[in-house]
Amino acid sequence: MSKIAPYFDKYGESHQNETNKLIHWVCVPAIFFSIMGLLYLVPFPIEKTWYLNWASLVLLGGLIFYLFNSISIFLGFLVIGILTLKGIESIVLYANSDQKAFYYLLFIFVIAWIGQFIGHKIEGKKPSFLDDLRYLLVGPAWLLHFIYKKLGIPV
Repeated sequence: MSKIAPYFDKYGESHQNETNKLIHWVCVPAIFFSIMGLLYLVPFPIEKTWYLNWASLVLLGGLIFYLFNSISIFLGFLVIGILTLKGIESIVLYANSDQKAFYYLLFIFVIAWIGQFIGHKIEGKKPSFLDDLRYLLVGPAWLLHFIYKKLGIPV
């Protein structure tokens, strides 16, 4: 059993309802993306690049957690993280201002969290991260592990 499997088991306990799971497939990636985007917008002490900003530093912390718990999840999130940072950079360029990008990302963040709490209301169980903040990292990895399972990739 991998080190991350117990986290998935515990997370799965409050994610049994199919509607809640479906909501999570949409909202968890949206929350991840919007949080990374909002962090990207925070002024950085040196010239900001797609790979050196507050979002990339927070991502690095998450990657360290994944590395110590599952090499395959770490590798998956390395790719997801890079794609996310490049996507955020594109949104900032499209918005043509940090202020507009902030409003786009804040809208995604708020709507996605509303969705999450609706999902947990349907489930009848509170979100896992209310007991342990590590589950904010486990949620996205839990979704990735289902993709890995379909592809036959061990976690």
